[in-house]
Amino acid sequence: MDNLESKPKETAPPPGTPGACPVCDRPGRPGEGKALGRTLSRSRPWVQAGFLSLWLAPVGQYLHSLPGCVFHCYSCPLSSFACPVGVLAQYAALFPLVHEVPYLLLGILLVVAAASGSLACGWACPFGFLQDLLAKVTPRKVALPAWTGYTRYAVLVGLVILLPLLLGFKGIHFEDQQVSICRLCPAGALEAGLPYSVQSLLTGQGWLMSWFKSALLLAFVAAALFIHRPWCRLFCPLGGWLALFNRWSLFHLRFNPKACSACNLCRSRCSLGVQVDRKVNVSGCIRCLECTTCGALEPRFAGPKREA
Repeated sequence: MDNLESKPKETAPPPGTPGACPVCDRPGRPGEGKALGRTLSRSRPWVQAGFLSLWLAPVGQYLHSLPGCVFHCYSCPLSSFACPVGVLAQYAALFPLVHEVPYLLLGILLVVAAASGSLACGWACPFGFLQDLLAKVTPRKVALPAWTGYTRYAVLVGLVILLPLLLGFKGIHFEDQQVSICRLCPAGALEAGLPYSVQSLLTGQGWLMSWFKSALLLAFVAAALFIHRPWCRLFCPLGGWLALFNRWSLFHLRFNPKACSACNLCRSRCSLGVQVDRKVNVSGCIRCLECTTCGALEPRFAGPKREA
C-alpha cells in the first residue's frame, strides 16, 4: 500500500477544468464564493439598466422635489429625482439668507452611506453606468494613482459647499453664480444640455449649449474612453461622500485569506486598480463586486470584522 510520502505532488489542472484559476491556472477551491461572484458579475449590467429606467421614469412631476442617492442631473427632461449634489449646493448658497438645514437630503445620504457605502456607485448610478459602457469601447486604460481619489473631497468642500456659501454671502443667487458645480458638471451637459440642444437644432433654432459645455462634454467622453470612470474617480462629490463609509457600512466586503490561492484574479477584475487582497473596503472601491469572482472576497451585510 502506498504511504503518504509516495503520493505524487499536486499539479494544477488544465485551464477550463473545475477548480482551476482562470488567471494562473492554480488549483482553486470549488464552490467557495466563486459561483456567487460570477452571478453578480453577469447580473450587474442588468441591474444598472433597471435602475436607469427608474431614474428616467416619466414620473418627474411627482418625485422631482425628492433628492435621489445617485448622480443624475435635475434638469434632465426625464429626471425623476433631484440631484443631491445640486440640492446641497443650492442650500449652501441660500444659507446666508435662509438658515435652513436640508434634513431630508442629509438623512437620505446618511442612511444610504451607512447601509451600503459606495454600493450605489457600482450598481445604481446612471452616470457610472454610462462610463462603464464607454469603457468597453477601448480595451487599454490609463492607470491613475490612488491619491487622485482625494480630489473628490476638494470638489465636495470647495465647489459644493464653500463657493456657493461665499457667493451667497455676497447676495449672488445660485442660478446667477458664474462658477458652480452645476456649470462644471458633465452630467448636466449630457443629460440636459445635449437633448435640449438637439431638439432646438431639429426645430431650426440652432445649438443651445454653450461652447464651454460642449467642450466639457467632449472632454468627458474622450476621458471615459481611456480612463475607467474618470468622473467617479476624480471629481464626483457624491461618490466621495459615500466612499467615506466603506469601512463602516453594514454592507461590506470580507477577504478570506484561507480561500485565496494567490491567483491575482481579484486585482485583475478591479477596473479601479484597488488591491483588494491587501486593503478591502477602501474609499477607492465603488463596490462593483467584480473581485468576488475569485472566491476569496465575499459580500457581507453585518458589522465589518476587523482583519488580522
